[in-house]
Amino acid sequence: MNLENVFHMTGGKGRTSYANNSSLQKKATDMVKHIILETVQELYLTTTPKILGVADLGCSSGPNTLSIIREIIEAVQTTSHKITVPTPEFQVYLNDLPTNDFNSIFKSLPEFLKKLNKESKDNGSASTPSIFIGGYPGSFYGRLLPKNSLHFVHSAHSLHWLSKVPPAIYDENGKSINKGTIYISESSPKEVSQAYLKQFQEDFSLFLRSRSDELIEGGRMVLILLGRGGPDPVDRGNSFLWKFFSRSFSILLSEGLVEEEKIDSYDVHFYAPSKDEIEEEVKKEGSFKLDQLEMFEIERNNGKNSNKSHGASVATAVRAIQESMISQHFGEGILDRLFDIYGRLIDEEMAKEEITPITSVVVLRKL
Repeated sequence: MNLENVFHMTGGKGRTSYANNSSLQKKATDMVKHIILETVQELYLTTTPKILGVADLGCSSGPNTLSIIREIIEAVQTTSHKITVPTPEFQVYLNDLPTNDFNSIFKSLPEFLKKLNKESKDNGSASTPSIFIGGYPGSFYGRLLPKNSLHFVHSAHSLHWLSKVPPAIYDENGKSINKGTIYISESSPKEVSQAYLKQFQEDFSLFLRSRSDELIEGGRMVLILLGRGGPDPVDRGNSFLWKFFSRSFSILLSEGLVEEEKIDSYDVHFYAPSKDEIEEEVKKEGSFKLDQLEMFEIERNNGKNSNKSHGASVATAVRAIQESMISQHFGEGILDRLFDIYGRLIDEEMAKEEITPITSVVVLRKL
C-alpha cells in the first residue's frame, strides 16, 4: 500500500471526520502550549526578522490546524509591541500528505483572518499583521521548502507515523512475520520490534536532516508525538491501545466479517519512541541541540461535558486517523462494527486498570 496516496485523516466535517474527533489531540497540545509560545517568543527576541517563516508539518485539517497558528502570530505580535519594533510579516507553510483535506483549511481562512484582525484591533494594534499562508503537500520525511526559509517548525501528533511499515517484518514471500496482531505485542518475534525501531531511526534522522536545511541557524522546532516511558516497546500505553485494536479485528474474524489473511497482512506504520531513542537520534544526526524533552500523560475524559464514554472517544479519534487505511484494505463495511467493539474493549479494560498513553514534547534548536 502506498501510504502517501492513501493515508490521511478523515476530511470534511462529518460524524467521523478528524475535525470533529480530534479533541484528545487538542488536549495534549493545550497542555504544552506554553512551551510552544515561549519557544516562539524567545526565538523572535533573538532574531527579530522582518519576515517570520513558520511551518506546521502534519497539519491535518479541522479547528486545531489554524488555532495554534493564530496563537503563534499573537505571541509574536505581543513580543514585538513590548520591544517596540514593527510586527514581522508571517509566511506560514501548512504541510501534510497530498491526500489531506487542504480544501477545508482554505475555506476556513477568511474567517481565521477576520478573527485575527479583530483580535489585533481589540489589543490596540494600529495595524493588522501581513500573513501569507500556503499549502505544501508532501511527506516531511524529505525536503519540502527552500534552504533557510524557516524560523520555527511546529509538528503535533504526526512524527509517530512512520514513512512506511518496516520492510523487515515481511519474509521472503512478502508475508508478515507478525501474525495475529497489527503492531508490536507480547507475541511478536523480537525481529518485529527491532524492525520498527530501525524504521523510526531512519525516518527521524531524515526528518531532522531535512529540517536542518530549511531552518535558519538558531531556528527552533517544537515536536509533539506519542511516546513511551521505558525501553520495553510493549507497555500499558500506546502499544496497549493497538493490542485492543488487534483484538477487535479478531472478534470480527470470529463473526465472519473479515478474513484471517487480511488481518495478517495489515500492520500499522506507527512507532512510539522512548526518551532515550529520541535523544540518541538527535545526538547522532548532529544538526540540533536538544533544549527540552518532556513526557506527560493525558488525563482521560470521564464523561464530563460529553455523552460518550472514554473508550468511545478514543475509538472515534482512532477511526478519524485509521479510516482511510482500513477502508482501503478491508472495505468500508466493517468500520462501524469494528470501532464499536474497540470502544467497548477499552472501556472494559479501563474499568479494571488505567491505560496511560504517553505524549512527548521535544524542543530543538538548529546549530
